[in-house]
Amino acid sequence: MPKDQKLYIRKNSKIHASGLFAKADIEPGSRIIEYRGLKITKAQSDKIADVHIAANKKQGTVGAVYIFTLNERFDINGKVSWNLAKYINHSCNPNCETDIVRGKIWISAIKNIKKGEELTYDYGYDMDSFEDHPCRCGSKNCLGYIVRSNLRWRVEKKIKEKKTKKQFNKIFIHR
Repeated sequence: MPKDQKLYIRKNSKIHASGLFAKADIEPGSRIIEYRGLKITKAQSDKIADVHIAANKKQGTVGAVYIFTLNERFDINGKVSWNLAKYINHSCNPNCETDIVRGKIWISAIKNIKKGEELTYDYGYDMDSFEDHPCRCGSKNCLGYIVRSNLRWRVEKKIKEKKTKKQFNKIFIHR
């Protein structure tokens, strides 16, 4: 595919409403799309995220916070019409990653991606309010929450602790 042609197309996704899919086979290391939006301060970012999260809870939905960390001072608010990268969904077994190069956020392939395959990356969320971010990626190693890979063992531990506590309560308290 020529360099100036888009490597992706937006379609319905099994993971979450819309997604971006490979328009052709993509090789590892290929830059696919830039994550674009409005450059905002961290203070603005926190306020916008709080508003979006509150609106999602009110509507009974999840997701729809398109704020991406750019550096220590600024974030990118990707909830703009010209940012198609906002449709790339999270996966616990992603085929893409993000790279920040000269103040731009790029989504690049980390493995061979076949034509028609959905483009995904690890959103890299931390443990703060992980239960507010359910994951529907369906990969074998998915724990049901969007948390960066190096923290998933903590989520797994918390899930096991909750199950143990529920089983204990069921046996000893509700007799």
